[in-house]
Amino acid sequence: MLGGVENHSLPRAAAFFDLDKTVIAKSSTLTFSKSFYQGGLINRRAALRTAYAQFVFLAGGLDHDQMERMREYLSTLCRGWNVQQVRDIVAETLHDLIDPIIYDEAASLIEEHHAAGRDVVIVSTSGAEVVEPIGELLGADRVVATRMVVGEDGCFTGEVEYYAYGPTKAEAIQELAVSEGYDLDRCYAYSDSATDLPMLKTVGYPHAVNPDRALRREALAREWPVLEFRRPVPLKKRLPTFSVPPRPALVAAAAIGAAAATAGLVWYASRRRTTA
Repeated sequence: MLGGVENHSLPRAAAFFDLDKTVIAKSSTLTFSKSFYQGGLINRRAALRTAYAQFVFLAGGLDHDQMERMREYLSTLCRGWNVQQVRDIVAETLHDLIDPIIYDEAASLIEEHHAAGRDVVIVSTSGAEVVEPIGELLGADRVVATRMVVGEDGCFTGEVEYYAYGPTKAEAIQELAVSEGYDLDRCYAYSDSATDLPMLKTVGYPHAVNPDRALRREALAREWPVLEFRRPVPLKKRLPTFSVPPRPALVAAAAIGAAAATAGLVWYASRRRTTA
């Protein structure tokens, strides 16, 4: 039984999962950078920078200041990008890119929570154009993600409507608890980053997964379970029982897959400044 999952019946409860480095082994947005390049959404220079950013992300992740710079770049970079094109690219490459990097341990936890009667909710700073299809692939019940304003022409306006990061993740969970009747004391949460401490503190059963230094320190101080996920295994190689038809995502957002290029630019620039 992974992560100490217990079988609670009533009242309703849920398991909230961060996505990157918690459920999948890489950054969800950066993983699509090559596909975005081939689809003409980003140029070669941006594609190379996102490859570098993926390395930086895997080595240590992002701190608060870097995440804020990512948000600032996001509003400018995505302006005028066609939303349907982003969705099409993600749909065409989802199984090839995401399926092989899903942690076997995370997939097992999702199975266990569903078997125990809990909803599974993905809560990610990435955009919904990326997160929603991944949520469907995983059989998640709901998705919380960053969303951006889409104009009447079907393109991003460059304005951020909702940024699913830090305290706003905790607020979204609390709102879901009200609308869905979750008892937060009986809910679970999983994340790799100290930026998700507000989310983890919201539930009765917080877990640190592949934690960064700050989260590991906090988890040890609070005696939270620390889980190490190390086995990415394609879902098609797992037991057939994992293939559960997803239920409609109630908290989903029309957001940006193009955040891949944004994150790459931010991390690359930040790394260059630090090195200098």
